[in-house]
Amino acid sequence: MFQHASDVRSFVRLYPVVAALLLVHIAAWLLFSLSLTALEPIWQYAVGTNGAIRHGECWRLVSPIVLHRDFHHMAANSLSLWLFGPWLERALGKRKFLFLYIGGGIGANVATLFLLPPLYTHVGASGAIFALFGMYSYLALFRRDLVAPRHAQLLLSVMAVHLLLGIMTPDGNLLAHLFGFAVGGLLAPFLSIRPKRPSFYMPRL
Repeated sequence: MFQHASDVRSFVRLYPVVAALLLVHIAAWLLFSLSLTALEPIWQYAVGTNGAIRHGECWRLVSPIVLHRDFHHMAANSLSLWLFGPWLERALGKRKFLFLYIGGGIGANVATLFLLPPLYTHVGASGAIFALFGMYSYLALFRRDLVAPRHAQLLLSVMAVHLLLGIMTPDGNLLAHLFGFAVGGLLAPFLSIRPKRPSFYMPRL
């Protein structure tokens, strides 16, 4: 079902958007994990804060997508991107894939803005990751020419596990997961009009 890139250089060459996003995830986590006093105002200026967004700080709908509260949060989202991003990047192309990823993250943050309290703060790429799952779900259900039934069953099972884990996480933003998934599903018919047909991919662990 899956193929893998033979090394890091091949991965970057084949999947440049996924590689760049992973680098940003890791670099941002490393930077803010230093706990330097000088970085605290930057963190507070970048996290998603509903009240601040309502007062016009709209960049906070985008900046939280690349920030994470701790290593486990960053690692889980980065692993999901590493596993599920490459095939979609090759299938959709770099621009469409990036639009799906950022669009899903923004959609999740907009839902958070309107449905959660003004003092609620949030970071993480979960909404963007679930947008990828929404795209995969559409392809698995409606584009059997791209995703074989046996692959579709595996994908849907894995996504169900991710959603269940999101529900079970006490401090997780379930709304972001659900609305990121919905945005991905809504964008899918438009972004998958003329997809390529790459082989499925699994990085070497």
